[in-house]
Amino acid sequence: MVTVPVHGGFFYDDLAAIRQGAAKDHQWYEGEPVTPGFTAVRMPARGLGIGLVLEDGRTVWGDAVAVQYSGAGGREPLFTPDVRVVEELRAVLSGRRITGFRQTLGEVLADFGRERTALVYGLSQALLGAAAAAAGRTMCEVVCREYGFPLPHKPVPVYAQSGDDRRGNADKMLIKRVDALPHGLVNNRAKFGPEGRTLLDYIAWLVRRTGRLADNTYRPVLHFDVYGMAGREFGRDIERVADYLIEAERVARPYPLRVESPIDFGGRQAQIDGLRRLREAVGRRGGTVRIVADEWCNTLADIREFVAAGACDMVQIKMPDLGSVEDSILGVRECREAGVGAFLGGSCAETELSARVSVHVALATGPEMQLAKPGMGVDEGLMIVANEQARVLAMLGGRAA
Repeated sequence: MVTVPVHGGFFYDDLAAIRQGAAKDHQWYEGEPVTPGFTAVRMPARGLGIGLVLEDGRTVWGDAVAVQYSGAGGREPLFTPDVRVVEELRAVLSGRRITGFRQTLGEVLADFGRERTALVYGLSQALLGAAAAAAGRTMCEVVCREYGFPLPHKPVPVYAQSGDDRRGNADKMLIKRVDALPHGLVNNRAKFGPEGRTLLDYIAWLVRRTGRLADNTYRPVLHFDVYGMAGREFGRDIERVADYLIEAERVARPYPLRVESPIDFGGRQAQIDGLRRLREAVGRRGGTVRIVADEWCNTLADIREFVAAGACDMVQIKMPDLGSVEDSILGVRECREAGVGAFLGGSCAETELSARVSVHVALATGPEMQLAKPGMGVDEGLMIVANEQARVLAMLGGRAA
């Protein structure tokens, strides 16, 4: 086994400090961090590359990385690679026989544990790569075979995120005909606006811009992540937030609208109960805007609870938060079986390697959409994810022929 420090595609950010108004100075945030583990409001995303050396000399890799907003919404604290873990990993992995992905992963995690999600994420990527190498197949084929999915024959729709360059990056997405856009990074009041007017103005601009840059054959989904700002602006008043979502849906026409994390209720059960009531309030108003769960829905057990309670129309399955790649596979399957939208997500702070692994999981499991990652520049994440999808589908098509 070999390990190496790796760079993530963006930053680790202290969401609590940003929500409280940390001033942005170009790419820097002024002010003191609030969330434990942060030494600044914005820190470089760092990870640990885990390489498994196979007996034939090949090395397969996985990257242990966390999400941009670590420590927020019930997530684990900021991930800092620790040199002491290297020997622990080596002791668990050395001499291990690869007997397929699922069995080997279960055996390894029985020894290593599941608690350190970033490390488990990287470790499970490497083990999936090892199983694919041993079988002489793609990671997608391994997942399909071991979990009972049919081989894919078409790409998964891709969702891109704009970062703070909401207009420039939206243009990139529209020109490239991205399936779902733009995320918007609406993580403080300045971006949401008093009574949410700033966001509504942006939605109206995006609708006009889509009409200008595209023809009627292009019908993207408009998907915004508001990081609980609607709840903060309207005092967590569910009826007022529902009215706002209906207004946003009207402004977004003729394009379908999704809103991620409209309210942050501060805890898992409160989030489940609150989003369920918000969804019911939107339904009473005849709304079709889809509510997407993210904060406090961080594990496979969380996903099961949100889905069972009818708390959302879609779940972001944020892969680094779940840790084991297997949990993301099962999360997509359970959402699909329950008729809830599965969004196979992750973070701009991931690496190109973890993004490529996620493509194989997406193609095998068939979520409603997949995040273009890493980074916030649109081009890079879209290129990595879309190209990997195309390559895998071409390989599978060639074998079938």
